[in-house]
Amino acid sequence: MRTAQIERNTKETKINLSLNLNGGEISINTGVGFFDHMLNSFAIHGGFGLCVKVEGDLQVDCHHTIEDVGIVLGSAFSQALGNKGGIERFGSFYVPMDEALAFAAVDISGRPYLVFKGDFPQDRCGEYDCCMTEEFFRAFAFNGGITLHVSAEYGKNSHHMVEAMFKAVAHAMRLAVKQRGSNEVLSAKGVL
Repeated sequence: MRTAQIERNTKETKINLSLNLNGGEISINTGVGFFDHMLNSFAIHGGFGLCVKVEGDLQVDCHHTIEDVGIVLGSAFSQALGNKGGIERFGSFYVPMDEALAFAAVDISGRPYLVFKGDFPQDRCGEYDCCMTEEFFRAFAFNGGITLHVSAEYGKNSHHMVEAMFKAVAHAMRLAVKQRGSNEVLSAKGVL
């Protein structure tokens, strides 16, 4: 299967998202330019097909749009992976971006957890509030059933730090969802 199509409508956002773990079309339109850039980078570096269309209450701020996309993207990964049989399950990756360095480690375990480390020197990148990076990854991890550790190890430019984090998570997820050639679940319990 390795695909998912999710539509989520609330009073704050309307989201239509499609995901293909094996690659494909990439089309991102959330109304938040920097966030579009991050999701585009995530799709490219993960090797994922990803189409996202969002109508959000941006007259309030970017919070609901970004958090809700995290919810839907995490749910899409969960749906696309089914019982998680036949995947590598674990992945980790470092990404340098100029003066910044980010690290991500994932376990597609069915046990959601987030450890986040990032102190951003600038509060915003365009219309994107940098504090939303943690909110996005929390929503993504908890709705995807993913244990996620992500950190901006250091940096001086918030744009570089946030972008390196998204790319590091993308590469870690690419490794974790890779097919092993066996349909068995990688767990001593036999299930995740």
